[in-house]
Amino acid sequence: MAIVSLVAVVVLLFVIKRLILVRLKEKARSETSSMSNIYRVLVLSLNAPLNLLILVIFLSLVKSVVAVFQVEDKAVVQALSISIEAGLIITLFLLLERFVTYSLRRYRDQSTLVKNTSAIASGAVRAVFAIMAVLIILSTMGISITPVVASLGITSLAVALALQPTLENFFSGIQLVMDKPIRIGDFIELDSGEQGFVEKIGWRSTWVRMLPNNIVIMPNSKLSNSKLINYYYPERELSVPVEVGVHYSSDLEQVEKVCLAVAEDILAKHEYGVKTFQPFVLFHTFDNSSINLTVMLRTREYFNRFFIKSAFIKALKKRFDEEGIVIPFPITALNIDQERTDAIISQSIKKHS
Repeated sequence: MAIVSLVAVVVLLFVIKRLILVRLKEKARSETSSMSNIYRVLVLSLNAPLNLLILVIFLSLVKSVVAVFQVEDKAVVQALSISIEAGLIITLFLLLERFVTYSLRRYRDQSTLVKNTSAIASGAVRAVFAIMAVLIILSTMGISITPVVASLGITSLAVALALQPTLENFFSGIQLVMDKPIRIGDFIELDSGEQGFVEKIGWRSTWVRMLPNNIVIMPNSKLSNSKLINYYYPERELSVPVEVGVHYSSDLEQVEKVCLAVAEDILAKHEYGVKTFQPFVLFHTFDNSSINLTVMLRTREYFNRFFIKSAFIKALKKRFDEEGIVIPFPITALNIDQERTDAIISQSIKKHS
C-alpha cells in the first residue's frame, strides 16, 4: 500500500507539473506584451527544477514511510534528510540560474549591452550559483565551510598565477563588453590588416568572420591593446573618395560640373547610395601629366563602397568621352640634346683627369 501510494503521488505530481507548463505556454501565446517573454522564460526555467522538486517530495514521503514503519537505521534516515535538504537547495539555485540564463538569451536581441555580455554573463552566473549551492549544502551537512573558503582563497591565488594569460583575456573581454569599442555585428579592421564582422565576444577570445567567410580568432587581451578601425561606429554611412585626373588643357569649371552631375545621379539611382548626401569636388594636385581632383561620394556602409565607386567610375568615363574631357596617360619626356651634352662633358672631364 505504501509503495502504491508513493507511485500514485509521483504520477499525480508529474500530471500537475504538466498542467502548469501547459497553462504557462498558453499564457505565453495569448500575451502580446512583454509578459509573454516572461512566461516563455518561466516555461523553459521550470521544467528541470520541477522534476527535481518532485524527486525531493518523493524522498520526503519515503522518509515519512520509514518513520511510520519505525525503521531504526539512522544512516538511512540521515541520508534521506541530507538528500532532501540538498535537493531543495539545488532546486532553488537551479531555478534561479535557469531563469537568469534564459532571460539573458530572450532579451539579448533587444539590448546591445545584453547581446554583448550574454555569453560571459551566463557562464559567470552558472559558476556563482554552483559555488554558492555547494557551500550551503556543505554547511547544512554540518561541515565547516571556513576552511573550505580559506582553501578556495589559496587555491584561487595559485590558479590565478598559473592562468594569468587566461585571466588577462577574460578581464579584457569584460573591458571590451563594458567599453564597447566593438559590438557583435560590427565590421572592423584589425591592426594586422584583417577585416571582418564581429561574430562573438567570448570569455577568452573574439571571433571575427572575414570576407572570404573564414574566422579569425583574436585573444581578447591582444584585441583590447591593439589599434583597430570600426567601420560601423558611430554610424554605418561612409564617405567614398574617388581620385580623378584630367588633362591640363581641360576647363576645370566644366570638369567640376560634370563630376557633380554624375555623382548626384549615381547617389540618387544606385541602391547603395545615400540620396540626401551632397557630393563635392576638390582639386588638389598639379601632377606630372594631369591635374588631380577628388570626388567625394557617400554610401550606406563600408561593404557597399566598392560597388558605388565602380558604378561612378564607369558613368564618369562615359560622360567624359561625351564632353571631350581627356584623362591623360602618364607621360615621361626625354631631352635627348641635354643627354648628349652631358655625355660629352663627362667624357672631357675623364680625359683631362
